[in-house]
Amino acid sequence: MSAPERIPPRGVTTAELLTEGELTVRGRIREASNAVLLCDVSYEGREALCVYKPVAGERPLWDFPDGTLAQREVAAYEVSEATGWGLVPTTVLREGPYGRGMCQLWIEPPDEEPEEPGDGHGDGGNGDGQIIDGGAGLLALVDAEEAGEGWKAIGLAEVGEGRTALLVHADDERLRRLAVLDAVINNADRKGGHLLPTSGGRLYGIDHGVTFNAENKLRTLLWGWAGEKLTPEAVEALERLRDALGGPLGVRLGELITEVELDATRARVAGLLASGRHPEPSGEWPAIPWPPV
Repeated sequence: MSAPERIPPRGVTTAELLTEGELTVRGRIREASNAVLLCDVSYEGREALCVYKPVAGERPLWDFPDGTLAQREVAAYEVSEATGWGLVPTTVLREGPYGRGMCQLWIEPPDEEPEEPGDGHGDGGNGDGQIIDGGAGLLALVDAEEAGEGWKAIGLAEVGEGRTALLVHADDERLRRLAVLDAVINNADRKGGHLLPTSGGRLYGIDHGVTFNAENKLRTLLWGWAGEKLTPEAVEALERLRDALGGPLGVRLGELITEVELDATRARVAGLLASGRHPEPSGEWPAIPWPPV
């Protein structure tokens, strides 16, 4: 599926395009649990594909206030931008054909197939690895007791007929940044299908509707660095984020999440800087989403 992106004559930004552009619905992405619509968006000579998630199509959740998932998607983008990592596609809140909702730039998948474990990223243990569909080539099940070179172990998973396999993710710096972002925004659903690599080598994370809860709900596949020291780059990003949360970013997030959730976000940033380490599963909440994709 092509995503037309024409360079505009007057330099329209992506945020302007998504906020002010005319949305034309192409169809619904049916794999999603909530209403997710693929749209064309056009404004002042610029066109692109985008994803539109109307609030009216959100499925109620017991642990998140109704009608707030779109705002949390935008909040996750704002935090990502403040880190300087740009891990979330441009995301805005706007009116659309079906009411107010989240609008996010569509990320085109790369043309090439993901490498199998053992093809440049280590063998996951013994070479008998299987890339998980929806894992963007960064997630695999391997018949081994330990992750091989280039991989990080997540845990054992049942694969049928009484058999288990080791679930691993790539030891990839892009994933490590996402792990830090997820810890900050308290992501309750980081699955393999939410990882979008591009042909240019970037990696994006999407589907951030269940984030920013004041209670600890971190549930992710990116536990491979649990307990390890944060990289100097991550510490610098968290320091930038801490400062931003005391200024314009804090004001912006206050329009998208509750005051209690904003205070909890500040506390998570402070806690990461104080410990200097990636968080570990708390044991109070299922640590890994299942199915992993």
